[in-house]
Amino acid sequence: MIKGVLIKLVVFIAIVSIIIPLIIIAIWSIASSCPWPYLLPQNFSLRGIEEFFGGYSGAVNSMLTSVLIGIGTAFCAVSISIPAARAIKLYDFYGKNIVDFLLLLPVIVPVTSFAMGIHVFFIRAKLNDTIIGVIIAHTIVSLPYTVKIMSEVVSAIGNKYEVQAYVLGAGKMKALFKITIPLLMPGLVSAFSMAFIISMGQYFLTFLIGGGTVVTLPIRMFPYIQSGDRQIASMYGLMFILITLVVLLISDRFVRKYYSFSTTYFFS
Repeated sequence: MIKGVLIKLVVFIAIVSIIIPLIIIAIWSIASSCPWPYLLPQNFSLRGIEEFFGGYSGAVNSMLTSVLIGIGTAFCAVSISIPAARAIKLYDFYGKNIVDFLLLLPVIVPVTSFAMGIHVFFIRAKLNDTIIGVIIAHTIVSLPYTVKIMSEVVSAIGNKYEVQAYVLGAGKMKALFKITIPLLMPGLVSAFSMAFIISMGQYFLTFLIGGGTVVTLPIRMFPYIQSGDRQIASMYGLMFILITLVVLLISDRFVRKYYSFSTTYFFS
């Protein structure tokens, strides 16, 4: 009884702590001023919408750049995470613990130190001030999360279905596309979404590696936050949240639609 009440209380607090900030951001995106002592804004305007979608601010282009970088980062991170997770969970090799530790370094090392370290290398490799360089940097910081997600999925599934396919005469490629990938699909979508969200939220790393040439949504939003322009900053923040929600909804829809046409697998 008490446990059920506590769970409901925690869920309620979590929902309120998420919804209330969203409501505040939505209100401030159309509010022009809120003089003291009023709790709610007294004047409203569409300046934030005009600034974002007007074309002269470049916000839409920055949004598209962020989405492009996010998709590229997610694709690269997932592509690396699949073999990495399978190697860590299914095989024993010398230095396995070291590899596992190295994958966590982007989380352990502060982003500032990490960015300053790879910046020199990127300059020598002529990857600075390029979208490709930003995607590579975002992929590195996303890998700990995507590898962790894929490792849990691989650990739960194992390789028994894949081995059984080999016994029945399937080749490696056929087993990969007919058995392994369908079983990993929920993890793939989750890892893809996580990498996309992490990429979308990067400011300092994008600013340093992109050198101001690659302008994403956080890069364009930060000056408005710093200058105290709440309306424009809230509009940028609202669009940032909407993009993330759209990606999550598409991912959920994709998984549901995928499994509505696929065989149901039961894991032991």
